[in-house]
Amino acid sequence: MEDQNHRNSEGVLVPSATLRDLLAVVFRHRRLAVNFFLGILLGTVLSLWILPKQYEAEMKILVKRERTDPVITSEASAFAQFSTNVTEEDLNSEVELLKSRDLLEKVVVACGLQHSKTNSLWASLSAAVEAHDTSPSAGTDESIPKAVRVLEKRLQVEPLKKTNLIAITYKSTDPQLAARVLATLANLYLEKHVTVHRPPGAFDFFKQEAEQYRGGLASAEARLAAFGRNNGVVSAQLEKDLTVRKLTEFESALEETQAAIAETKQRIQALEKQAESTPSRLTTQISRSDNGQLLQQLYSTLLTLELKRTELLSKFDPSYRPVQEVEGEIAQTRSAIVAAENHPLRDETTDRDQTFEWLKGELAKARTELAALEARAAATQRIVRAYRENASQLDGEEMVQQDLIRDAKAAQDNYLLYVRKQEESRISDALDQKRIVNVAIAEAATVPALPSSPSWLLTLLEGSLLATLVGLGSAFAADYLDPTIRTPGELEQVVNVPVLSAMPRTNG
Repeated sequence: MEDQNHRNSEGVLVPSATLRDLLAVVFRHRRLAVNFFLGILLGTVLSLWILPKQYEAEMKILVKRERTDPVITSEASAFAQFSTNVTEEDLNSEVELLKSRDLLEKVVVACGLQHSKTNSLWASLSAAVEAHDTSPSAGTDESIPKAVRVLEKRLQVEPLKKTNLIAITYKSTDPQLAARVLATLANLYLEKHVTVHRPPGAFDFFKQEAEQYRGGLASAEARLAAFGRNNGVVSAQLEKDLTVRKLTEFESALEETQAAIAETKQRIQALEKQAESTPSRLTTQISRSDNGQLLQQLYSTLLTLELKRTELLSKFDPSYRPVQEVEGEIAQTRSAIVAAENHPLRDETTDRDQTFEWLKGELAKARTELAALEARAAATQRIVRAYRENASQLDGEEMVQQDLIRDAKAAQDNYLLYVRKQEESRISDALDQKRIVNVAIAEAATVPALPSSPSWLLTLLEGSLLATLVGLGSAFAADYLDPTIRTPGELEQVVNVPVLSAMPRTNG
């Protein structure tokens, strides 16, 4: 006995637990353990026989990003900033929407779950455990909340990992009911999804605002047309631009005319100075020629005198007086010839000076042009003043007309904005009516053909394991609560006295 026990620091013998001791505990209370084991095993077998078959219907919903409703803003076109990926928050939001109490109440009422009665013992017991009573009670108002509580327990809604799918399962003893509950849940969920994600009354609101701004637009256009008729202005801005353009052109013309006047005056002064220094007539031709008739006479006379001298010399001596006289006449004649040849005749021709005449014509022309330019400058100045007054008047009318145009433009923009928003709302309502939303039924619920309950072999093994654990536990519990002393170690612990020897118990 000492080999299987040990003493503590105070010298008291403390028994050591061995496999034999554990088995001894079981053998001492084998009847109790066997009773618990057989009872639980029998209960498991009875449950397999009594438990009705459970049918599980399954449905899957796909959350997607194919449709994005426009954001309601004051802009003509608003584009929502969104991610193409479905986030975990989106999936959880749809899960909570599927598990919302008002939706489940509608499913209960639509499927009549508040009036369903259980026909089997197990269903009655489970219903009593889950909701205390699913059948209508004296207070009919409590039947729906109780049925909703049962539906919440039987309905499993959870997103599938790494997907955009939400799996929904529902168990029931009636396969038709299981499929009908999920189909009803899908229809009501799509309606609720549309209601939650779509603000109600948007189309009516935009239609009413569009009609209101239509009246404002008509009033603004009427005021603008009345202003044009009363002031004789079609487009004050365009007319002012044309007037300013014409004013600029006439101002440029006036400056050019004034420059031409100064230029003409300067030209007149230059022409007058040049005319004063220019003679009125000009020698046009000077001719010099010999006197041919005189020379001819002189040569004839010289020839006659030379013939006469020759005749006289033939008769008389050169010293003869008549000869001398002839010699003298010949010398005079020759002197006259030389004088006539050295002093020819001069003939001068004069005419009116063309430069002087041109200066007189240009001066008269310049004086005429100066008068015309001065008259043009005066007329242009009057036109410039008139255009300036007209431009100033049109400037004031433009400000008034621009205010009216801005009012009409603002009314038109607002009207078109709300018409566009009205059309967007109509399209969104039409899409909602056609169930074209961001979620889709990926796998519709079908009537399950096979029960989802576990197999009898697996259930029997689980029941056997449970019966074994409970039987062993009951044996150890009974042994722990039994005050009987069975070993020397227990005796020594009780009396606190060392045990010197022990005799084993015999059947005799």
